[in-house]
Amino acid sequence: MTPLWVAALATGAKSFRDNPIIGSEKLNRSGLHAKRAKLAHSMAWRRRARLAHMISAEDRATFDRDGFVARHEFLPREQFERLRAQVFSHAAPAREMMQGDTITRRIAVDPEFIAAVPEIKSLLANPDWRGLNRYVGSFDQEPLTYIQTILSHIRNAKPDPQTDLHIDTFHPTVKAFYFLTDVAEDEGPFVYVPGSHRLTERRLKWEYEQSIGAAKSRDTLASRGSLRATDAEVAAMGFGKPRAFAVPANTLVVADTVGFHARGPSVRAAVRVEIWTYGRRNPFLPWTGFDLFSMPGLAERRIPFVWQVRDALGKRGLLSQPWKDVGRIRPQDPPGRRAA
Repeated sequence: MTPLWVAALATGAKSFRDNPIIGSEKLNRSGLHAKRAKLAHSMAWRRRARLAHMISAEDRATFDRDGFVARHEFLPREQFERLRAQVFSHAAPAREMMQGDTITRRIAVDPEFIAAVPEIKSLLANPDWRGLNRYVGSFDQEPLTYIQTILSHIRNAKPDPQTDLHIDTFHPTVKAFYFLTDVAEDEGPFVYVPGSHRLTERRLKWEYEQSIGAAKSRDTLASRGSLRATDAEVAAMGFGKPRAFAVPANTLVVADTVGFHARGPSVRAAVRVEIWTYGRRNPFLPWTGFDLFSMPGLAERRIPFVWQVRDALGKRGLLSQPWKDVGRIRPQDPPGRRAA
Protein backbone atom coordinates (compact mmCIF):
# COMPACT_ATOMS: atom_id res chain seq x y z
CA MET A 1 0.00 0.00 0.00
CA THR A 2 2.96 2.35 0.45
CA PRO A 3 3.06 3.50 -3.21
CA LEU A 4 -0.65 4.36 -3.02
CA TRP A 5 -0.21 6.22 0.26
CA VAL A 6 2.65 8.24 -1.23
CA ALA A 7 0.72 8.94 -4.45
CA ALA A 8 -2.16 10.28 -2.36
CA LEU A 9 0.02 13.20 -1.31
CA ALA A 10 -0.59 14.69 -4.77
CA THR A 11 -4.37 14.55 -4.33
CA GLY A 12 -6.96 15.94 -1.95
CA ALA A 13 -6.54 12.96 0.40
CA LYS A 14 -6.80 14.32 3.93
CA SER A 15 -7.18 11.49 6.44
CA PHE A 16 -4.40 11.38 9.01
CA ARG A 17 -5.83 8.16 10.44
CA ASP A 18 -6.23 6.18 7.21
CA ASN A 19 -2.98 7.13 5.50
CA PRO A 20 0.18 6.58 7.58
CA ILE A 21 2.16 8.94 5.34
CA ILE A 22 -0.29 11.83 5.68
CA GLY A 23 -0.64 11.04 9.39
CA SER A 24 3.05 10.49 10.12
CA GLU A 25 4.06 12.39 13.24
CA LYS A 26 7.67 12.50 12.09
CA LEU A 27 6.84 13.83 8.61
CA ASN A 28 4.38 16.37 9.93
CA ARG A 29 6.96 17.62 12.45
CA SER A 30 9.10 18.20 9.37
CA GLY A 31 6.24 20.21 7.84
CA LEU A 32 4.52 17.76 5.47
CA HIS A 33 0.95 18.81 6.24
CA ALA A 34 1.82 22.51 6.43
CA LYS A 35 3.59 22.40 3.06
CA ARG A 36 0.65 20.61 1.40
CA ALA A 37 -1.75 23.21 2.80
CA LYS A 38 0.42 26.14 1.75
CA LEU A 39 0.82 24.84 -1.80
CA ALA A 40 -2.88 24.03 -2.15
CA HIS A 41 -3.93 27.52 -1.01
CA SER A 42 -1.45 29.18 -3.34
CA MET A 43 -2.68 27.20 -6.34
CA ALA A 44 -6.34 27.92 -5.50
CA TRP A 45 -5.75 31.68 -5.52
CA ARG A 46 -3.97 31.40 -8.87
CA ARG A 47 -6.93 29.53 -10.35
CA ARG A 48 -9.35 32.11 -8.90
CA ALA A 49 -7.44 34.85 -10.68
CA ARG A 50 -8.31 33.12 -13.96
CA LEU A 51 -11.98 32.82 -12.96
CA ALA A 52 -12.35 36.37 -11.67
CA HIS A 53 -14.33 37.45 -14.75
CA MET A 54 -17.21 35.15 -13.70
CA ILE A 55 -18.29 37.32 -10.76
CA SER A 56 -18.63 41.03 -10.05
CA ALA A 57 -15.78 43.08 -8.63
CA GLU A 58 -17.91 43.70 -5.52
CA ASP A 59 -18.49 39.99 -4.89
CA ARG A 60 -14.84 39.26 -5.54
CA ALA A 61 -13.70 41.84 -2.99
CA THR A 62 -16.23 40.56 -0.45
CA PHE A 63 -15.16 36.97 -0.84
CA ASP A 64 -11.45 37.73 -0.83
CA ARG A 65 -11.91 39.57 2.49
CA ASP A 66 -14.49 37.36 4.24
CA GLY A 67 -14.36 33.90 2.64
CA PHE A 68 -18.04 34.00 1.72
CA VAL A 69 -20.59 35.94 -0.31
CA ALA A 70 -24.13 36.40 1.00
CA ARG A 71 -26.96 37.54 -1.27
CA HIS A 72 -30.40 38.37 0.13
CA GLU A 73 -33.39 38.10 -2.25
CA PHE A 74 -31.20 36.16 -4.65
CA LEU A 75 -34.04 35.38 -7.04
CA PRO A 76 -37.00 37.58 -7.95
CA ARG A 77 -39.72 36.85 -5.39
CA GLU A 78 -42.20 35.24 -7.82
CA GLN A 79 -39.53 32.97 -9.27
CA PHE A 80 -38.40 31.97 -5.80
CA GLU A 81 -41.95 31.12 -4.69
CA ARG A 82 -42.48 28.91 -7.74
CA LEU A 83 -39.17 27.14 -7.12
CA ARG A 84 -39.88 26.57 -3.44
CA ALA A 85 -43.40 25.28 -4.08
CA GLN A 86 -42.13 22.77 -6.64
CA VAL A 87 -39.28 21.59 -4.40
CA PHE A 88 -41.46 21.16 -1.30
CA SER A 89 -44.21 19.26 -3.10
CA HIS A 90 -42.00 16.70 -4.84
CA ALA A 91 -41.17 13.37 -3.22
CA ALA A 92 -37.85 11.96 -4.38
CA PRO A 93 -35.35 9.25 -3.36
CA ALA A 94 -33.51 10.48 -0.28
CA ARG A 95 -30.65 9.56 2.02
CA GLU A 96 -30.33 10.44 5.70
CA MET A 97 -27.43 10.48 8.14
CA MET A 98 -27.80 10.75 11.91
CA GLN A 99 -25.09 12.66 13.80
CA GLY A 100 -25.71 13.22 17.50
CA ASP A 101 -29.27 14.52 17.86
CA THR A 102 -29.54 15.73 14.26
CA ILE A 103 -30.55 14.20 10.94
CA THR A 104 -29.17 15.50 7.65
CA ARG A 105 -31.36 14.53 4.69
CA ARG A 106 -30.25 14.85 1.09
CA ILE A 107 -32.16 14.53 -2.15
CA ALA A 108 -30.14 14.47 -5.37
CA VAL A 109 -30.83 17.10 -7.99
CA ASP A 110 -30.60 14.50 -10.73
CA PRO A 111 -32.36 14.14 -14.11
CA GLU A 112 -35.56 12.83 -12.47
CA PHE A 113 -35.66 15.71 -10.00
CA ILE A 114 -34.95 18.33 -12.66
CA ALA A 115 -37.77 16.97 -14.82
CA ALA A 116 -40.20 17.12 -11.89
CA VAL A 117 -39.01 20.54 -10.67
CA PRO A 118 -38.46 22.50 -13.90
CA GLU A 119 -37.97 25.81 -12.08
CA ILE A 120 -34.62 24.57 -10.79
CA LYS A 121 -33.18 24.67 -14.32
CA SER A 122 -33.22 28.46 -14.25
CA LEU A 123 -31.38 28.49 -10.93
CA LEU A 124 -28.65 26.12 -12.12
CA ALA A 125 -28.19 28.23 -15.26
CA ASN A 126 -28.15 31.54 -13.37
CA PRO A 127 -24.83 33.30 -14.18
CA ASP A 128 -24.37 34.51 -10.58
CA TRP A 129 -25.05 31.01 -9.21
CA ARG A 130 -22.57 29.47 -11.63
CA GLY A 131 -19.95 32.16 -11.21
CA LEU A 132 -19.93 32.20 -7.41
CA ASN A 133 -19.73 28.41 -7.15
CA ARG A 134 -16.82 28.38 -9.56
CA TYR A 135 -14.83 31.33 -8.24
CA VAL A 136 -15.12 30.28 -4.59
CA GLY A 137 -14.32 26.66 -5.46
CA SER A 138 -11.45 27.80 -7.74
CA PHE A 139 -12.50 25.40 -10.51
CA ASP A 140 -14.71 25.74 -13.57
CA GLN A 141 -16.69 22.66 -12.64
CA GLU A 142 -20.31 21.80 -11.95
CA PRO A 143 -20.79 21.22 -8.21
CA LEU A 144 -22.85 18.39 -6.79
CA THR A 145 -26.30 19.77 -6.01
CA TYR A 146 -28.77 18.48 -3.44
CA ILE A 147 -31.91 19.49 -1.63
CA GLN A 148 -30.67 19.34 1.95
CA THR A 149 -32.79 19.26 5.09
CA ILE A 150 -31.40 19.67 8.61
CA LEU A 151 -33.71 18.20 11.27
CA SER A 152 -32.43 19.10 14.72
CA HIS A 153 -33.27 17.64 18.16
CA ILE A 154 -34.68 14.45 16.67
CA ARG A 155 -33.63 12.31 19.67
CA ASN A 156 -31.99 12.55 23.07
CA ALA A 157 -28.31 12.22 22.23
CA LYS A 158 -25.02 14.05 22.25
CA PRO A 159 -24.97 17.36 20.33
CA ASP A 160 -24.50 17.35 16.59
CA PRO A 161 -20.70 17.30 15.99
CA GLN A 162 -21.18 19.77 13.15
CA THR A 163 -21.82 22.45 15.79
CA ASP A 164 -18.07 22.50 16.56
CA LEU A 165 -16.04 25.04 14.59
CA HIS A 166 -14.08 23.12 11.97
CA ILE A 167 -12.53 23.13 8.53
CA ASP A 168 -13.65 20.60 5.94
CA THR A 169 -10.17 19.84 4.67
CA PHE A 170 -6.72 21.37 4.24
CA HIS A 171 -7.43 23.09 0.91
CA PRO A 172 -9.96 25.60 -0.44
CA THR A 173 -13.33 24.15 -1.41
CA VAL A 174 -16.85 25.44 -1.94
CA LYS A 175 -20.26 24.91 -0.38
CA ALA A 176 -23.34 26.95 -1.22
CA PHE A 177 -26.50 27.27 0.86
CA TYR A 178 -29.59 28.67 -0.83
CA PHE A 179 -32.13 28.78 1.98
CA LEU A 180 -35.70 27.78 1.14
CA THR A 181 -36.85 28.38 4.72
CA ASP A 182 -36.25 31.24 7.13
CA VAL A 183 -33.35 30.51 9.48
CA ALA A 184 -33.50 31.78 13.06
CA GLU A 185 -30.34 32.50 15.06
CA ASP A 186 -31.22 29.84 17.66
CA GLU A 187 -32.34 27.18 15.16
CA GLY A 188 -29.12 25.85 13.68
CA PRO A 189 -27.92 28.60 11.33
CA PHE A 190 -24.82 28.28 9.20
CA VAL A 191 -21.92 29.89 11.10
CA TYR A 192 -18.67 31.18 9.57
CA VAL A 193 -15.59 32.97 10.90
CA PRO A 194 -14.98 35.88 8.49
CA GLY A 195 -11.53 35.92 6.95
CA SER A 196 -10.55 32.49 8.24
CA HIS A 197 -10.24 31.12 4.70
CA ARG A 198 -6.87 32.83 4.46
CA LEU A 199 -3.81 30.81 5.42
CA THR A 200 -2.17 33.38 7.69
CA GLU A 201 1.04 32.59 9.54
CA ARG A 202 -0.85 31.97 12.78
CA ARG A 203 -3.41 29.78 11.01
CA LEU A 204 -0.61 27.78 9.36
CA LYS A 205 1.16 27.39 12.70
CA TRP A 206 -2.06 26.01 14.22
CA GLU A 207 -2.46 23.52 11.35
CA TYR A 208 1.15 22.44 11.77
CA GLU A 209 0.64 21.81 15.49
CA GLN A 210 -2.63 19.95 14.94
CA SER A 211 -1.17 17.72 12.25
CA ILE A 212 1.50 16.26 14.55
CA GLY A 213 -0.93 14.28 16.69
CA ALA A 214 -3.99 14.24 14.44
CA ALA A 215 -3.72 10.55 13.51
CA LYS A 216 -4.21 9.59 17.17
CA SER A 217 -6.94 12.12 17.91
CA ARG A 218 -9.96 10.81 19.80
CA ASP A 219 -12.11 12.98 17.54
CA THR A 220 -12.82 10.77 14.53
CA LEU A 221 -13.66 13.68 12.24
CA ALA A 222 -10.44 15.52 13.15
CA SER A 223 -8.33 12.40 12.64
CA ARG A 224 -9.81 12.09 9.17
CA GLY A 225 -8.76 15.60 8.20
CA SER A 226 -11.63 17.83 9.31
CA LEU A 227 -9.75 19.63 12.07
CA ARG A 228 -11.73 21.13 14.97
CA ALA A 229 -10.97 24.39 16.78
CA THR A 230 -12.22 26.07 19.92
CA ASP A 231 -13.37 29.70 20.00
CA ALA A 232 -10.19 30.53 21.93
CA GLU A 233 -7.97 28.90 19.31
CA VAL A 234 -9.71 30.77 16.50
CA ALA A 235 -9.26 34.04 18.39
CA ALA A 236 -5.58 33.24 18.99
CA MET A 237 -5.15 32.90 15.23
CA GLY A 238 -6.22 36.52 14.92
CA PHE A 239 -9.69 35.96 13.52
CA GLY A 240 -12.83 37.68 14.77
CA LYS A 241 -16.05 36.25 16.14
CA PRO A 242 -18.11 33.75 14.12
CA ARG A 243 -21.04 35.15 12.15
CA ALA A 244 -24.34 33.29 12.31
CA PHE A 245 -26.44 33.49 9.15
CA ALA A 246 -29.87 34.06 10.66
CA VAL A 247 -31.44 34.97 7.35
CA PRO A 248 -34.78 34.92 5.55
CA ALA A 249 -35.61 32.43 2.83
CA ASN A 250 -34.29 33.34 -0.63
CA THR A 251 -30.82 34.08 0.78
CA LEU A 252 -27.77 32.54 -0.89
CA VAL A 253 -24.49 32.03 0.97
CA VAL A 254 -21.47 30.69 -0.92
CA ALA A 255 -18.46 29.93 1.27
CA ASP A 256 -14.97 28.47 1.18
CA THR A 257 -15.19 25.78 3.84
CA VAL A 258 -11.45 25.68 4.40
CA GLY A 259 -12.45 28.58 6.64
CA PHE A 260 -13.74 27.82 10.13
CA HIS A 261 -17.46 27.17 10.11
CA ALA A 262 -20.12 25.18 11.89
CA ARG A 263 -23.81 24.55 12.21
CA GLY A 264 -25.04 26.80 14.98
CA PRO A 265 -26.77 25.13 17.94
CA SER A 266 -30.53 24.84 17.96
CA VAL A 267 -32.45 25.29 21.21
CA ARG A 268 -35.50 23.44 19.91
CA ALA A 269 -36.60 21.00 17.24
CA ALA A 270 -36.26 22.80 13.94
CA VAL A 271 -36.22 22.13 10.20
CA ARG A 272 -33.91 23.95 7.80
CA VAL A 273 -34.23 23.32 4.05
CA GLU A 274 -31.80 24.56 1.42
CA ILE A 275 -30.51 23.91 -2.04
CA TRP A 276 -26.99 22.86 -1.19
CA THR A 277 -23.95 22.49 -3.40
CA TYR A 278 -20.59 20.94 -2.79
CA GLY A 279 -17.51 21.25 -4.99
CA ARG A 280 -14.14 19.68 -4.36
CA ARG A 281 -11.42 18.63 -6.76
CA ASN A 282 -7.74 17.69 -6.64
CA PRO A 283 -6.27 20.90 -5.16
CA PHE A 284 -2.94 20.46 -6.93
CA LEU A 285 -4.30 20.72 -10.48
CA PRO A 286 -2.94 23.83 -12.21
CA TRP A 287 -5.88 24.18 -14.61
CA THR A 288 -9.42 25.34 -13.84
CA GLY A 289 -11.46 23.25 -16.29
CA PHE A 290 -11.19 19.96 -18.19
CA ASP A 291 -13.62 18.23 -15.83
CA LEU A 292 -15.27 15.35 -17.69
CA PHE A 293 -17.91 14.93 -15.00
CA SER A 294 -19.13 18.51 -15.45
CA MET A 295 -20.40 17.70 -18.93
CA PRO A 296 -24.19 17.85 -19.43
CA GLY A 297 -25.60 14.36 -19.22
CA LEU A 298 -22.91 13.27 -16.77
CA ALA A 299 -22.94 16.04 -14.17
CA GLU A 300 -26.52 15.47 -13.05
CA ARG A 301 -26.04 11.68 -12.84
CA ARG A 302 -23.02 11.68 -10.52
CA ILE A 303 -24.89 11.54 -7.21
CA PRO A 304 -27.10 8.49 -7.96
CA PHE A 305 -24.04 6.71 -9.35
CA VAL A 306 -22.00 7.40 -6.20
CA TRP A 307 -24.89 6.24 -4.02
CA GLN A 308 -25.11 2.97 -5.95
CA VAL A 309 -21.36 2.35 -5.71
CA ARG A 310 -21.30 3.07 -1.97
CA ASP A 311 -24.30 0.78 -1.43
CA ALA A 312 -22.60 -2.05 -3.31
CA LEU A 313 -19.34 -1.64 -1.40
CA GLY A 314 -21.23 -1.37 1.89
CA LYS A 315 -23.05 -4.65 1.28
CA ARG A 316 -19.67 -6.33 0.76
CA GLY A 317 -18.27 -4.85 3.94
CA LEU A 318 -15.72 -2.82 2.01
CA LEU A 319 -17.01 0.63 2.96
CA SER A 320 -18.93 2.21 5.78
CA GLN A 321 -22.19 3.69 4.52
CA PRO A 322 -23.61 6.22 7.01
CA TRP A 323 -26.11 7.57 4.48
CA LYS A 324 -29.23 5.41 4.80
CA ASP A 325 -31.75 4.97 2.00
CA VAL A 326 -35.09 6.26 3.32
CA GLY A 327 -37.11 5.88 0.13
CA ARG A 328 -39.08 8.63 -1.54
CA ILE A 329 -39.71 11.57 0.73
CA ARG A 330 -40.38 15.30 0.59
CA PRO A 331 -37.83 17.76 1.98
CA GLN A 332 -40.03 18.84 4.92
CA ASP A 333 -41.41 15.42 5.83
CA PRO A 334 -40.65 14.22 9.36
CA PRO A 335 -38.22 11.31 9.81
CA GLY A 336 -39.65 7.89 9.07
CA ARG A 337 -42.35 9.10 6.72
CA ARG A 338 -42.27 7.81 3.18
CA ALA A 339 -44.35 9.22 0.36
CA ALA A 340 -47.35 7.19 -0.66
